[in-house]
Amino acid sequence: MADFYTNCILLLLFFLVSTAAGAVFQPSPWSLAHATFYGDQTASETMGGACGYGNLFVNGYGTDTAALSSTLFNNGYACGECYQIRCVSSQYCFRGSPFATVTATNLCPPNWAKDSNNGGWCNPPRTHFDMSKPAFMKIANWKAGIVPVMYRRVPCVKQGGLRFQFQGNGYWLLVYVMNVGGAGDISGMSVKGSKTGWIAMSHNWGASYQAFSTLGGQSLSFRVTSYTTKQTVVAYDVAPSNWNVGLTYQATVNFS
Repeated sequence: MADFYTNCILLLLFFLVSTAAGAVFQPSPWSLAHATFYGDQTASETMGGACGYGNLFVNGYGTDTAALSSTLFNNGYACGECYQIRCVSSQYCFRGSPFATVTATNLCPPNWAKDSNNGGWCNPPRTHFDMSKPAFMKIANWKAGIVPVMYRRVPCVKQGGLRFQFQGNGYWLLVYVMNVGGAGDISGMSVKGSKTGWIAMSHNWGASYQAFSTLGGQSLSFRVTSYTTKQTVVAYDVAPSNWNVGLTYQATVNFS
């Protein structure tokens, strides 16, 4: 009987610790959508984008990226999410239905001038991926133009910690968060200067958050929460006291 109660206590402790730490992101079930591509094989037209990641090569995203229809984009909260996509039910699909793993870096806006089934591929409520051409060419012949696909969310596998790119001025700090592991997405952030308490940051757009505070001359720490898992990580002293806008600072922690 003692062993029974001991096991119950251990299970309860495990549950409490897991809940406090946040759930580890697991792949979602497969769902049906459609995919097109934009740009050419250099993927130069995918640079920048609504998530604010800038140069995707420099910032670690490469050419395996996609723009999401607004149904998926979720007002920017889907920025950084990772998807596996494979072509199905088309003569243009490659043999074996291989998948491409892409990161959401952009918005595919609606085109209300065209019918949703004839050119307005990203019109709500359509679930659609406008992939970079190199990513699309991993799953299907580019001559198809558009193909039906199966997709699922998968954990984002990243090397190293979260990256924080600073913009703004002495009274306004705008931070782009990149290299996000786990679910890849963010629902909220706070910043702490070495002379302040925690200051809540508001969502600006895409993957950026802002604080209207005077934080110059202080080392900065960040508290980041995942949109999907609600897991929170704290990155202490990411930026030194002589930090500056236009620079990127990397933490030693990330989501799992």
